[in-house]
Amino acid sequence: MTLLTPAHAATDSAVSAAYARLTEVFPSLRIIELGPDEPLPHGAGWVRTEDLAQQGPALDAFLAWDNAQVLKDYGQQARPDVIASFGLHRYAWPACLLITAPWFLHRRVPRFPAAHVSFQRALGRMAVRVTDFACLPGDPAASLPGAHVVPDEEALRAEVRAAVADHLQPVLSGFGPRMRRGPRALWGMATDEIVESLWYVGHLLGEERRAMTELEELLPGTTKPYVGRAAFRELTGPAGETLPTRDRASCCLFYTLRPEDTCVTCPRTCDADRIARLTATTAA
Repeated sequence: MTLLTPAHAATDSAVSAAYARLTEVFPSLRIIELGPDEPLPHGAGWVRTEDLAQQGPALDAFLAWDNAQVLKDYGQQARPDVIASFGLHRYAWPACLLITAPWFLHRRVPRFPAAHVSFQRALGRMAVRVTDFACLPGDPAASLPGAHVVPDEEALRAEVRAAVADHLQPVLSGFGPRMRRGPRALWGMATDEIVESLWYVGHLLGEERRAMTELEELLPGTTKPYVGRAAFRELTGPAGETLPTRDRASCCLFYTLRPEDTCVTCPRTCDADRIARLTATTAA
């Protein structure tokens, strides 16, 4: 049976408030929690994450959307590996927030096997089944079913890293052959998706500096399977203002479509260009 949308929301979980706050500042993403017996939606634009990992028709259809979007936006055909890289980014960026947003806001880290998530990117929706989560001692949620209490902040950071890795591993396995990238490059992309999604949401929340600090602690560059670190640094603008930036651990391949228009965090983008673009964005 094809489900067009979840029939109802589950009772509030330990992460419901975090998801509500995320949607409040970033309306383009809404996370729907499913009840224990409610099936994951599929069809009508919904795709189950476990199906993306199978390298079959679901992934074909998912990437066909990216291919059509590139043709529409840029009037040219992109290489298949570029299309697959775009598709992975469009899934992994919001998927990382399923885990990092509750951690950042409430120090709660949910676990999501691929079988517990479905995605509708045209609407900006993710449907999830919340079961297990980690939290700190003293958290009121520690008495809820599925709670796993860890001793301190570093242990909780380890839970974040493990939860994201567990969720993304099958996804990377599904996309990897089409992206023509090895494990190191794929986990470099995962590192970037964790950092750039929470960095952006931290800015929307008015807590950009805290997000940067916590991401540096989360990804110091020595935490396998991740490749690279958060890699934040600061530039100085023409009026002496501080301009935060970072250097990506991977390449999104956008330069293959627009060689003159690299991402502002791309290692290909020199600091002078970064300053000019960041200053223009601030002025706008």
